[in-house]
Amino acid sequence: MNASSRITTPFAPGATALEVIDGVDLAGRRAVVTGGTSGIGAETVRALALAGAEVIVATRRPETAGLLASELSRVPGAGPVRAQALELSDLSSVRNFAEGWQGPLDILVANAGIMALPQRVTSAEGWEMQLATNYLGHFALATALLPSMQASGSARMVIVSSGAHRAFPLDLADPQFEQRPYDPWAAYGQSKSADVLLAVGARRWWSEGITANAVNPGYVLTNLQRHLDDDTMRSFGVMDDDGKVKPLPYYKTPPQGAAGSVLLAASPLVAGVTGRYFEDNQEAAVVSGDKGEASGVAAHAVDPTVADRLWDYATDAISR
Repeated sequence: MNASSRITTPFAPGATALEVIDGVDLAGRRAVVTGGTSGIGAETVRALALAGAEVIVATRRPETAGLLASELSRVPGAGPVRAQALELSDLSSVRNFAEGWQGPLDILVANAGIMALPQRVTSAEGWEMQLATNYLGHFALATALLPSMQASGSARMVIVSSGAHRAFPLDLADPQFEQRPYDPWAAYGQSKSADVLLAVGARRWWSEGITANAVNPGYVLTNLQRHLDDDTMRSFGVMDDDGKVKPLPYYKTPPQGAAGSVLLAASPLVAGVTGRYFEDNQEAAVVSGDKGEASGVAAHAVDPTVADRLWDYATDAISR
């Protein structure tokens, strides 16, 4: 990527999911949104369904999608919404979800995630839990659903990353923190670098009509912060002395945070685009990642050689 080829759109950073999809007809299209019961995931589901898509909410607790599905069922023209169980950190759950899928898949939004677990926890497969949930589960899901995306002829995958990736390259020599001391933010940041690398690695699917792009939703207060203690929230400036949580002026609302996901999932403005990273509804510039930049995508996260090495590493992990 270079600056002259970066993709721009007419949408401002504060545009909402409904604004970026206005006028787009998704009737007859089918979408899966992981973690789509709250926050930006729920707003992604809402926007896609209101545009006419059939949306499957893939979540650990399907019952939590009931209110959203009921709300949208009462909107004329909205596509049907239903929930299905999926635990991304459990590869058997991923396989069960994929085996139960029938027919084409047009949109896959890898939205679910966890952040800054205070202690190192591992999945059943031995992966550090943030890397297992944020990256490996989505990699396994996408590869398992590949035939369904191929059947679409023009499928799009959207991977929700974070600006936290810039400071933390993926350590392929010790990705599970088996040798180095565990750090909650390093684990989260490298999992989000892995998410961008997933979009880059998926360039191999472009000839089959499948595109994949990563997006940084910006700062949004959601359930993602549930593992942060009060002192950490106060240090971020989003909690007062009485324990009341409120966003800072530059924070986005969930509908604004979901705009990038919906743009990449459905807008004709990015049709055929793959392997890119977007933020504030524009393709981001490539930055060094070691200078504390406040925006952009780090060069380490869009390195095709690293992306291919990670792809091989993950392929081996899910085939055991």
